[in-house]
Amino acid sequence: MATNQQVKLLGFAGSAFVARAELALKLKGVQYEYIQESLTNKSDLLLKSNPVHKKVPVLLHNNKPICESLVIVEYVDETWTGHPILPSNPYHRALSRFWSRFIEDQVMPPVFKAAWNPNKQEREKGAEEAREALKILDKELKVNGKFFNGDSVGFLDIAALIIFYWVPIIQEASEFNVYSGDKYPKLGKWGQVVLNDPVVKGVLPPRDVLLSFYKAQFQSIVNSK
Repeated sequence: MATNQQVKLLGFAGSAFVARAELALKLKGVQYEYIQESLTNKSDLLLKSNPVHKKVPVLLHNNKPICESLVIVEYVDETWTGHPILPSNPYHRALSRFWSRFIEDQVMPPVFKAAWNPNKQEREKGAEEAREALKILDKELKVNGKFFNGDSVGFLDIAALIIFYWVPIIQEASEFNVYSGDKYPKLGKWGQVVLNDPVVKGVLPPRDVLLSFYKAQFQSIVNSK
């Protein structure tokens, strides 16, 4: 167990990816300093800590940077004891990693295309691709307990939080529809459990603030055409 360690998190309020890192730290009970970054005026610390992507989140553990949200979640799980995030069973651990990659590679890219691409045809194509990926996720996932892999928040619950909370807000702001709990009942039931967890609630940004932010972002894309 890491004790008396210097832990900082570089983030941006409202980011689903930063929320993943925050949730992992809170589940482990890790004390950390949160440093707010600007999307338009990135700090020297951020650029130095993540020179490849120049994006948040970045975890600084004793001044050593760890980048990418799910990499951070795994690092936190391996570094601090307490609440287990990844399953102890190797097969279940592999499943959690597989489906988290599916969300990252197959679900979210078309969602972002549907939300932010200025081309209407590309947006419609993205929406259809996202629906197909969500259909696969809803059909194939087998939730082994209250949460994905038991009775407490784990790795895949953290990865899927972006679907349960952020996607409905993004689609309302940008006027497209790919996800609802009624259309994907297994995802909807699982999502409600995750969103009702008190620790999860503690990292969720206010819905109205997030909606206003995304509406402004969508409007700027419309105005730029």
